[in-house]
Amino acid sequence: MPDTQSRSARIAALNDAFRYSFEGGKIFISKGIQALPEQVRLRIMALVNYDKGPFTEENDPYGEHDFNTFAYQLPDRSYIQVNWKIDYYNLDLSAGSEDPADPAVTTRVLTIMLAEEY
Repeated sequence: MPDTQSRSARIAALNDAFRYSFEGGKIFISKGIQALPEQVRLRIMALVNYDKGPFTEENDPYGEHDFNTFAYQLPDRSYIQVNWKIDYYNLDLSAGSEDPADPAVTTRVLTIMLAEEY
């Protein structure tokens, strides 16, 4: 039986590599993020790209670095809450992945959305 902690660490490393490079998977942004000005969208994507956490037991109970949330200040000084989430699918995106720790059978899908859209 595989070590759960090692498996979670492997998945976290794959998720981090995907987020840091935006390569090796699919990226979707929600309608709410799409409606924001381009410069705001680009900044939010950069924040997701470089998000190092904090990952805590509360927001990352399995240690896979597959979700986080942050507040983003808009140019008018108001804030929006942004969530990002990574899901694991098989290679043709027709079902969930059998093993998210194995990139040979997994397509990672990163969704960036407003918290209110979650």
